[in-house]
Amino acid sequence: MNCNYACKTVDHGVSRRAFLGGVGGLGLGALANPLAAKGLAIQQKRVLVVFLAGGVSQLETWDPKPGVVTGGPFRAIPTSVPGIHISELLPYTASWMHKLALVRGINTKENDHGKGAYIMQTGRRQEPANEFPHFGSVCSKLLTEDKNPLPGYLNITPNGSGAQSSKDAAYLGPKFGSVSISDGKAPANLEKPAGINSEAEMQRHLLRQNANERFYSRRKSAMTEAYTQTYDQARMLMEKRGLFDITSESGKLADRYGKHDFGRHCLLSRRLLEGGATFVKVSHTNYDTHHENFDFHIEQLGEFDRTFATLLEDLDIRGLLDSTLVVVMSEFGRTPTINRNFGRDHWGTAWSVAMGGCGIQKGAVVGKTNATGTAVVDREVNGGHLFHTYLKALGFDSKKNFYVDQRPLPMADPKASPIEEILL
Repeated sequence: MNCNYACKTVDHGVSRRAFLGGVGGLGLGALANPLAAKGLAIQQKRVLVVFLAGGVSQLETWDPKPGVVTGGPFRAIPTSVPGIHISELLPYTASWMHKLALVRGINTKENDHGKGAYIMQTGRRQEPANEFPHFGSVCSKLLTEDKNPLPGYLNITPNGSGAQSSKDAAYLGPKFGSVSISDGKAPANLEKPAGINSEAEMQRHLLRQNANERFYSRRKSAMTEAYTQTYDQARMLMEKRGLFDITSESGKLADRYGKHDFGRHCLLSRRLLEGGATFVKVSHTNYDTHHENFDFHIEQLGEFDRTFATLLEDLDIRGLLDSTLVVVMSEFGRTPTINRNFGRDHWGTAWSVAMGGCGIQKGAVVGKTNATGTAVVDREVNGGHLFHTYLKALGFDSKKNFYVDQRPLPMADPKASPIEEILL
């Protein structure tokens, strides 16, 4: 349905759902593959980003302030970590807080959707003369092996084009751009045409290889390399097309994820990560609640909460969580002040993100806001600090450089540093 409560700067869609109340074990142990449940000896590191588009309210999620004028109507509830409380709208997630960490002192000083999303995905502010690579593109370059049939940066979009965006990779080159998986559907043309047998397909492949080699001998470039790499990867991906078929999963497991778009997309993300994907981003819309903030957070978080907790448990049972960096982010938070439409507006001054898995201290909390949530009063950080933290959690020295045409380019903002308090 059309979103009539959000700002008009971006296209935010929303699906109204009933609030899923209650808390308790999700019971995935009986649903998972028993061999996978023993824990896979997988050393590959991977990343899952859950992007809550529009600007989720920190006061209705990770940093509740009940009983004050800015706090809203919801209670803070205990979690699986003594002393840590989050919003009552996240009862299932609360039972997994022992696997997560919270950063409650973010100040990005940015209230624009596009610029805020850019900061959170690149760790830098936008500059007129420079473009910086998205975290997914950085991970694609650092983590993805050349023979991996899956693109290094997969972006599962609610209604995307299914195209590749080389812009996300900036100076790293188009090879590391994002590939959109539109509405969780497999990329087009993964089936071999019925009229072409295996022998004919191999002949076509060898002809293309010979033509490429002749072309490279005269005019090799980053664009031609990316074109060839994309073609070769698509050819390998045809053998992995079954990863996109979530109907092969248990019906009970699919029910726990939820039959809504976000549930389907999260289930697909787990299949892709287990199948060898390096970086998967899943978006959930829409949290741009300038109107009826509390009603819409009940509905949206009711959809998010159980699905996200199911995803964490599914990754954990399959032995993937400890080697997967999981980050729940947004482009900013929402104002402590409640406007006349019972909404909250854009707020990049004092807000929160959650993360867990690979390289992250379980049950840690860093940063603090004041009693009304209007300002950070302890351990203020920005998008640059977060970007350094993600890289270090994955085992990289975030102070190092990329080299493009022998020119050193810092991996992360040199003015920032990792948030050591939440790192292992």
